[in-house]
Parts: sequence; structure tokens; C-alpha cells
Amino acid sequence: MNMQQVKEIAKQRGIKAGSMKKAELVRAIQSDEGNDACYGTGRADSCGQDGCLWRDDCN
Repeated sequence: MNMQQVKEIAKQRGIKAGSMKKAELVRAIQSDEGNDACYGTGRADSCGQDGCLWRDDCN
């Protein structure tokens, strides 16, 4: 997912992207969803969020 798509999702959720980097913004969205803010933390194999929207892009 590119940054513009992430910003659009953030906007829909009322999250202001400002100067956040992609990983920071995705984690803000995850927190807003009530999920573990683990995107890009290297825990993709152990986070337990198999249905996560960001799963394919996570590392």
C-alpha cells in the first residue's frame, strides 16, 4: 500500500498524517482500530494479527 492510500485511510478515521512517516501513520491507524500497533516492528511472524490490513506490507 502506498503512502497516499495510507493517508486516505487515516483521513477517513480522523487521523491527521502531518509529517508522520508511513510506519508511524500505520501504527496510529492500528491503535485507532484497537489493535496492537506493531507495523514494521519485526513482529509479523508473532503478532497474531493474521487478518491485518497491513499484513502483506509488514516486515
